[in-house]
Amino acid sequence: MNRERSVSRECAVSVLGSFGFSVGGKPRHGLPHGSQSLLAFLALRDRPVTRTAIAGTLWPEASEEHAHASLRSAVSRLNGIRRMVVRVSFQELCLADGVTVDIRDARLLAHRVLNPGTGRDSDVNDRAISTLSVDLLPDWYDDWAVAEAEEWRQLRLHALDALAARLTASGRYADATSAALAAVKAEPLRETAHAALSESTWQKATEQKPWRHTNTT
Repeated sequence: MNRERSVSRECAVSVLGSFGFSVGGKPRHGLPHGSQSLLAFLALRDRPVTRTAIAGTLWPEASEEHAHASLRSAVSRLNGIRRMVVRVSFQELCLADGVTVDIRDARLLAHRVLNPGTGRDSDVNDRAISTLSVDLLPDWYDDWAVAEAEEWRQLRLHALDALAARLTASGRYADATSAALAAVKAEPLRETAHAALSESTWQKATEQKPWRHTNTT
């Protein structure tokens, strides 16, 4: 069991920006779409999911029998990596312990930013802005993927607003502007993002005025 867990720690599933699966830092290409969908779906769940729920979600238009057959096929076509990345029981599936998932880390980051009591100074940086600027599976149009993408978009927008405010309050106006711009890009009509952008831009301009005056006299 310890050896399997150690091997699983070398596996990573990514759903931010695009789907990806790697082992030991090396991307594994060529996974069938059904297997990709299965890994992405499990990556978005923090606990085991029943076979019936998975089959019904990933293959909603198929009969129950065909949906379950598609699920079995998706699992079997993981071939040699199945035991490393998926834990399978008679009724449930989940990702194996130790598999790294980018969206789980990103969600934790967003919640820390939104809750100053649990936040860390190390969260207030350009790396956080970059993480919160990425869409979830943007080229996937399955109903479940679209719903998950929208849920993540709303969470990251609120986190970007909070991040812009914290950066402005700490005098880091350029970074605050970047966070606000990321929110505007994700939702161009978002009033709070435009307000944050105006505030950070104004503060930056105000800060620079004395310097410019000193150098022109």
